Amino acid sequence: MNLAELNQGDSEQARIELLKCCGSSKWVNNILAVRPFSSKAQLYVQAEKIWLELGKDDYLEAFAAHPKIGESKAPVKAKNTENWTRKEQAGMLNAADPLKLELEKLNRKYEKKFGYIFIICATGKSGREMLDLLQQRLENIPLIELRIAASEQNKITNLRLKKMLADA
Repeated sequence: MNLAELNQGDSEQARIELLKCCGSSKWVNNILAVRPFSSKAQLYVQAEKIWLELGKDDYLEAFAAHPKIGESKAPVKAKNTENWTRKEQAGMLNAADPLKLELEKLNRKYEKKFGYIFIICATGKSGREMLDLLQQRLENIPLIELRIAASEQNKITNLRLKKMLADA
């Protein structure tokens, strides 16, 4: 989808494409409501502004649209994102099995503690880096961790918006 299609195209198709970037329904609805965008830069600025105005439930909805680190299959809501996810999590491809097992174990611990999956902008990070960050973030209190996870989701959304427009 290019910027012109996002601005003037079918709202339902735009909704489908935007949900691939961010799984928050409210974020998608708010992006659609502020169309048209004069430039890609304006879209990116508005996307972040809208994200920062959302609440915890919206963040949790977006997090739930992601596969866990080490998995590529996204939940049903974010269909056709496996290719993006595979590239984003490329650092896990060469990770040794013990590291993958430790990551899986800590993912469960994280989810139990915070109530949602570990969200990290994995692009460019090795499996070891992701595991180290997961270990560090497990020490956070819930309010701080939610802010960090929301910031990571914002990075992911920005990267995916750029991919969406580049893939056009």
